[in-house]
Amino acid sequence: MDWGMANRMAQLIQADGHCLFLPIDHGYFQGPTHRLEEPSKTLEPLLPYADAVFITRGVLRSSVDPQNTKPIILRVSGGTSVVGKDLANEGLTTTMEEAIRLNASAVGISVFIGTEYEKESLLNLAKLVDEGEKYGIPVMAVTAVGKELEKRQARYLALCSRIAAELGARVVKTYWCEDFDRVTRGCPVPVVMAGGPQVDTELEVFKFVHDGMKKGAIGVNLGRNIWQNDHPVAMIKAIRAIIHENATPAEAQKIYGSGKAGKSRAGKTHPSRKNAR
Repeated sequence: MDWGMANRMAQLIQADGHCLFLPIDHGYFQGPTHRLEEPSKTLEPLLPYADAVFITRGVLRSSVDPQNTKPIILRVSGGTSVVGKDLANEGLTTTMEEAIRLNASAVGISVFIGTEYEKESLLNLAKLVDEGEKYGIPVMAVTAVGKELEKRQARYLALCSRIAAELGARVVKTYWCEDFDRVTRGCPVPVVMAGGPQVDTELEVFKFVHDGMKKGAIGVNLGRNIWQNDHPVAMIKAIRAIIHENATPAEAQKIYGSGKAGKSRAGKTHPSRKNAR
């Protein structure tokens, strides 16, 4: 691995081999997502606890202070929306030169295995990997499922993750699922977890994060499970303890409970985490 590539990977994956990535890229297909209407206000209190931020170039430029940030994973795929016909019909929206201008540590792209646009999304990944390897910038492949949430099963996610690794992704972001070790065992590059199934309590989030770490994930790329929570700082501290301090779900729950002593923002009910990423 060239020095530049190794250096960027070291920025993302911490010395303990683990990572907590915070995605706030949801607006690229959802628009002003609940509790992400003002990205800078959402991100500011959470930034100290994240190892990297997954973000689009527009929000990076408009909402993140260049003097106070963390490593950037730049979202470079898009072109579809939740009101469009098919979320899988994505293309590349940002060049590698732009990623270099923005000093990104990595770039991220979604792939849609088993859809009408499978070939296009995989060729986009391959093209992006070619460019990334040329400039020493790692590519994170996101195994997206679009609107078909029932696809979050080990057999399917293992297939997606392995294909992404075969095409050269340096990191794979995929959903937690039952039998998650089947996914990580078949993927020869680091795996980070996106959101799991719909849950009603923070403890359920802590349980799936802990389970995934025990079964081979190196960390998480969780957004809505954190910043849509009524106590987002307490939530990210608790999740960070699982990832970097080997905390149990029960210990994480205590950390979260202690953090709740601070002021809660508006909203007492948890939004659905059905599509948590």
